[in-house]
Amino acid sequence: MRYFIPVMLAVLAVSCRTIQPIRDLEPAPTTSEGGRKMSNFQYLRQCMMGNFSSALQAAADSDYFDIRLRMVPIWEANENMFYLYVEQSVATSQDKPYRQRIYKVVKEGDNAFTSYIYTVAQPLRLTGKMGDDPLFKQLTPDSLQLKDGCEVRLQFDTNTLSFVGSTGEKTCPSDRSGAAWATSKVSIDENKMVSWDQGWNNEGKQVWGAVKGGYIFIKQ
Repeated sequence: MRYFIPVMLAVLAVSCRTIQPIRDLEPAPTTSEGGRKMSNFQYLRQCMMGNFSSALQAAADSDYFDIRLRMVPIWEANENMFYLYVEQSVATSQDKPYRQRIYKVVKEGDNAFTSYIYTVAQPLRLTGKMGDDPLFKQLTPDSLQLKDGCEVRLQFDTNTLSFVGSTGEKTCPSDRSGAAWATSKVSIDENKMVSWDQGWNNEGKQVWGAVKGGYIFIKQ
C-alpha cells in the first residue's frame, strides 16, 4: 500500500546550496559565496522555497508515490515573517494538485520559527502560479483560514545545519479516514525536506499516513 502525506512546511531565487547558516545561538550574519549576509531565518526561507520531488524514494520503495511539491514565496517578506504558497500533486497529475496551502513562517527567536498553515478559497485557481501572479495580489492574509493547532514549530540544529520540528501532540484536528487528530514531523535542509504526516484515532491507532517513515523530497 502506498501512502499520501499532507505536507507541511511555500520560489525560486538563489539556491540555498550556496548559503552557510549561523552555527551560534547568538544572532550573527553569515556570508554566502556571493558575499551576501544571511540570518538563520533568511536561510530557512531559501531552503523552503523551490521545487521538490519524491521520485527517488518512490523508485526505491513502492510504498511511496512520486509526489511533486512546490513552495513559492508570495507577498513581501520582512525580517520576522514570510509567506509561501504550497501545492502538492502526483507527478503524473501536476495540473491537479491534491493539496494547496499557504504557510506563514514567523521568526520566534534566533533559532526558533513557526510555520502556520492556512487554506484558501477556490485553491485550484492558483495551480502552477508563481508568486508575482496577479491572483496572489488579489488575496489578502485576512482572507485565509487558519488550520488552528496544525502549526509546525521548528528549531535550527547547529550540528546538522537543518531545521527540525513538529506539530503539537493532539493539537491538530483531523476527520480523515476516522482520525481524531493528525501529527506532522518535518526536517528541512539545503538539499531536501522530509515530511511525515500521520492520522490517529481516539485510541491512538494510526489510521492514515506513511508507516515506515516520512516522504523524502529532494530539491530540484
